[in-house]
Amino acid sequence: MKTRTPLLRITMILGALHALLGWLLLPALPVGPAGWIFGALVLLASTMLMPMTIFARAVTNDHHLADRLAWAGSLCMGFFSSLFVLTLLREIVLIYPPARPHAEASSVAVLVLALLATVVGFINARRVARVREIDVPIAGLPKALQGYTIVQLSDIHVGATIKRAYVDAIVARTNALNADAIAITGDVVDGTVELLRAHTAPLGELRARHGTFFVTGNHEYYSGAAPWVAEFRRLGMQALMNEHVVIEHDGARLVMAGVTDYSAGHFDAAQASDPQAAIAGAPAGIPRILLAHQPRSAEAAEQAGYDLQLSGHTHGGQFWPWNLFVPLQQPYVAGLHRRGKLWIYVSRGTGYWGPPKRIGAPAEITLLRLVAA
Repeated sequence: MKTRTPLLRITMILGALHALLGWLLLPALPVGPAGWIFGALVLLASTMLMPMTIFARAVTNDHHLADRLAWAGSLCMGFFSSLFVLTLLREIVLIYPPARPHAEASSVAVLVLALLATVVGFINARRVARVREIDVPIAGLPKALQGYTIVQLSDIHVGATIKRAYVDAIVARTNALNADAIAITGDVVDGTVELLRAHTAPLGELRARHGTFFVTGNHEYYSGAAPWVAEFRRLGMQALMNEHVVIEHDGARLVMAGVTDYSAGHFDAAQASDPQAAIAGAPAGIPRILLAHQPRSAEAAEQAGYDLQLSGHTHGGQFWPWNLFVPLQQPYVAGLHRRGKLWIYVSRGTGYWGPPKRIGAPAEITLLRLVAA
């Protein structure tokens, strides 16, 4: 019953949106009654499949079927989102009289553009994330830390559509970089340890001189944070739960700290994110790096005296037009930013969430290099 009510509500909302899309677009397409009926059936199927991106495992105990339903729902979500937005833009353009004679051609153009965006976005999302190199200038950086490298992975979202082969490819590309440290800034999984253990196992093969460090993202709390923290520790990662370690590197030292997700306190008050607690007792006068899943931790990180914050969460917007809404929640969307003496780097993510679709926000494996300011 707990699942049925939200599933019904979401399906009803999606049904209304699909009906609006059909009413606006189908009559304008030059396909005749048979084509309109086929289009209506496609919209009906999309209405039923899209909720499966979230509820597939609640409606069937067959894990393989659930994954297939989630796959189909994710593809429908990606296509529908582009088609719906483009259709609304078409309606706005058709308000102006000179555009009305092109109603039929514009309806075909909208359909073709939505299909093209879905295909291109799918290719971009499913290929292995490319390496993005970033130099971060740190004031007072010890000579021994000049060129110190950190590989950041973020927002892999292992789940229904991202499986072991995808993770294997990420691990291989990361290990080839021979980094001094690896930082995983949350949202690794969408599902339980029981279901996904085999698919996250390759993360145990990550190799760096000073090891792999991990912080929780909001999706870890949706999936069971405590079991996942235990599993990642079993794989050899060091979870930083409002705590830090001091790394010794060629006679110099730096602090690697990590906080729980910005929203963690809503799930467990004892795990409320606290950048100040994470740095408590750390040596003064050495570089301080904070792993924090959400960019909005930056204000507290600056006040706590960090030099660099590594975040993810935003996916860089993943694809248009949703990238336009990210700034409503987060102060930074992607790339390197400055807040006082604090540098903030926001990864576009190494995987994707929801639709297998990326446009204008390529996935990344980030190679950050510390350099003297």
